[in-house]
Amino acid sequence: MKNLKRRITLSLVLLMLISTGFAQKQTKKLSTDERMAWWRDARFGMFIHWGPYAVPGGERNGKVCGGGAEWIMDKLDYTIEDYEKEVVDVFEPVKFDAEEWVRIAKNAGMKYIVLTSKHHDGFAMWNSKISDYNIVKRTDFGRDVVKELAEACRKEDIVFCFYHSITDWHHPQAQSIFYPHYNVGQKDQTKSNPEFPKYFENYLKPQVRELLTNYGDIGVVWFDGEWIADYTTEMGKEMYEMIMELQPNTIVNNRVDKGRNGMAGMNVEGNFAGDFGTPEKEVPATGIDSDWEACFTMNGSWGYKPSDKKWKSDEKLIHSLIDIVSKGGNFLLNVGPDGMGVIPTESIEILASMGDWMDTNSESIYGCKASPVNRPEWGRYTSKDKVVYAHVFDWPEDGKLMIDEKLKVKKANLVDGGKKLKVDGSIVALPKNAPDNIASVIKLELAQ
Repeated sequence: MKNLKRRITLSLVLLMLISTGFAQKQTKKLSTDERMAWWRDARFGMFIHWGPYAVPGGERNGKVCGGGAEWIMDKLDYTIEDYEKEVVDVFEPVKFDAEEWVRIAKNAGMKYIVLTSKHHDGFAMWNSKISDYNIVKRTDFGRDVVKELAEACRKEDIVFCFYHSITDWHHPQAQSIFYPHYNVGQKDQTKSNPEFPKYFENYLKPQVRELLTNYGDIGVVWFDGEWIADYTTEMGKEMYEMIMELQPNTIVNNRVDKGRNGMAGMNVEGNFAGDFGTPEKEVPATGIDSDWEACFTMNGSWGYKPSDKKWKSDEKLIHSLIDIVSKGGNFLLNVGPDGMGVIPTESIEILASMGDWMDTNSESIYGCKASPVNRPEWGRYTSKDKVVYAHVFDWPEDGKLMIDEKLKVKKANLVDGGKKLKVDGSIVALPKNAPDNIASVIKLELAQ
């Protein structure tokens, strides 16, 4: 009888633990290769730069800020008080629809989304308990954007990730003391806030902890703003270790530490934390023997900037995607929703075109690795197991595609429609017309 009562008591305790959320599902800690596997397979993701800075859209009193509109607080010399009054307090994105954003990304063939949880302006896009300077407590909108987007991503099997700025122009223990040039510390490494270690310990880390604790599994933690003098490599390693303790299966970019070599994005020599490099608005000339992800804008700005009409073509961006994968990288392509929460029409149209191409040709992108041979004049190669995909940008007029002699081609067929093609040594006979006017893909099965 005592044993029976004991078993009943233990069962009740277990049920209580489960109901109160304290009994967590045990998951095996993954190796680095296991953690990176989904990301290496995905190859294509959406970056979303969105916050109160979308309201002015890079313009103040008739003056347009240079560069990205998300830098307007620094570029156009807002005081903290003016930024709060003119920008934050009028931020009411009533047209924000997380499910619509995810649908746009999914239809484009993107496998993950990276949302700016907090940019350099210091404003949090979730219901933070660390500070009231957030979208739930500070705005009439009052909704948790991180929560809604994370939930929408999981419904559609898109991996949710977040960007987080180490730099903070609003916090008195960070860069706010450098007004009107909040970001002076990027170029002048003598600029220092002696209170920064307190910000790091009592604000930066706790907010990252909130994001990793309250919003389910996070695919990537994507840092930025590590260039300031006050942030040290010791802090970077401490941050990385904290993330691994909270979510041991997530991955973290190299900007968590201090090793990044400028816009080129890869680390200088040394021992630095982080799982992948981050080239910004550029692609390495050749492949790199480590994980990396190139992030690009669709026009010139990360944040919403209606004055910037220099939109990249769908052809350029599809070629960029192929080029990046052919060198072993991932492509993180940005959208900058407006102050109401609407992704610009130009971005939607470009992504729809990319999605059309991916609908037919995604097997040459997902799970593919770098080309095993040098870049051909007519396009790019990607590879997967014993298959190489030839992406033909310039369709040969004579119908003869010259394949690298190192590739011993056994069979060839068009990915679009599956038509078999004749192979004669290193020459593949093509039909007169290209299946796709941007990039036609030929699947090459190798003999070895």
